[in-house]
Amino acid sequence: MNWNAIVTVYLKELKDSLRDRRTLISMIVVPTLLMPIIMFGAGLVMSKVVRKAQAEATALVIVGGADSPGIVAALKADPKFRVVEARADYKQMVSEKQIRLAVEIPPGFEASLKSGEPQAVTLYHYQGEMKSGMGVGEVDRFFRDLREKTVEARLAERGLSKDFVHPFEIKRENVAPPAKVGGNIIGGIVPYMIIILCFTGAMYPAIDLTAGEKERGTMETLLCSPVHRVNIVLGKFLMVMTASVATMALTLVSTSASLLFAGSFFAGRGMGGGGGGGGGFIPTIDPAGILGVFALIAPVAVLFAALLLTISLFAKSYKEAQSYVSPLIIVVLMPAMMGMMPGIELGPKTALIPILNICLACKEMLSGVWNWGYLALIFGSTAVIAAVGIGLCVRMFNREDVIFRA
Repeated sequence: MNWNAIVTVYLKELKDSLRDRRTLISMIVVPTLLMPIIMFGAGLVMSKVVRKAQAEATALVIVGGADSPGIVAALKADPKFRVVEARADYKQMVSEKQIRLAVEIPPGFEASLKSGEPQAVTLYHYQGEMKSGMGVGEVDRFFRDLREKTVEARLAERGLSKDFVHPFEIKRENVAPPAKVGGNIIGGIVPYMIIILCFTGAMYPAIDLTAGEKERGTMETLLCSPVHRVNIVLGKFLMVMTASVATMALTLVSTSASLLFAGSFFAGRGMGGGGGGGGGFIPTIDPAGILGVFALIAPVAVLFAALLLTISLFAKSYKEAQSYVSPLIIVVLMPAMMGMMPGIELGPKTALIPILNICLACKEMLSGVWNWGYLALIFGSTAVIAAVGIGLCVRMFNREDVIFRA
């Protein structure tokens, strides 16, 4: 290897790539703007939707309750509820989102409260629908308050204190630092986004430096130069890896800045930041975890660069290379998505599955958990695979039937 030749090829490809609009968009614009847009844009929209839903009175129908006028009157008098005239198809009204829920009051409910006979109030709701879920919460609180008052009244009739049915209290206290709580909340999505952007950041330069050069007819000129092919391919590889690492670094910087500023912004709007134990709208993550993510994803950037260069080399045109490379994003997406699923933990087996192991390890590092044995295993196995990828890329570049495929 001649490092002077490699650096010369690298600088030439870097200069050409920085003139390419698609490369600049995928390498700089997308990773820089994506996270702030997600944090601020989606956060603002979500906060507006939640505040609007909370301010609206819960539309509901009361099924039955003819012999419980006190309960029905209390529901109608509560400003949090808007009682709609009941219809026979009240379940369909809920499923079609005409109302948020239906409250079925059993016959003789008020009489049962006085006599002490147990009864059950049924709430028909739309599971998974935000407004229906919020409405169920409000109605549930209404009946829990009613139940507490009924119990207190019964205890008073018998001359007993309300502490009689509450012999002790259960308190919860969070002992996890805000960074660990925040890492558990968003630790799955951050590695997922970084891996996807790391792949897409390398994709366009890899296509442009192989199939693009074939299409423009500059590949032959480059191969006729007195530079050995190994030096040419390593110069191109370093350029693609630079694009991938730059994308990853910009994503990490924009993510950290977005979390910092969005946390302060939404905390000022009463939605909580990370300082309150990490239970706010924008959680806090461990800064050391960000650096750990950068170090662990670096060999993945090498692997992506080698893989994309090798595959793009087989294409005769830019368009053909896109058709070869684009489906690969599904291969990258699947293990990255599995890393976000609950119940899948980092272990001896998952530590050897590429991409999935990175996602799981990054999730733990962002939560402040450092399993050094697994981290070394993941870094080592990924580095070995990346080295094999570079070797394959050099081998393909030396084959005339691949470069000049008819």
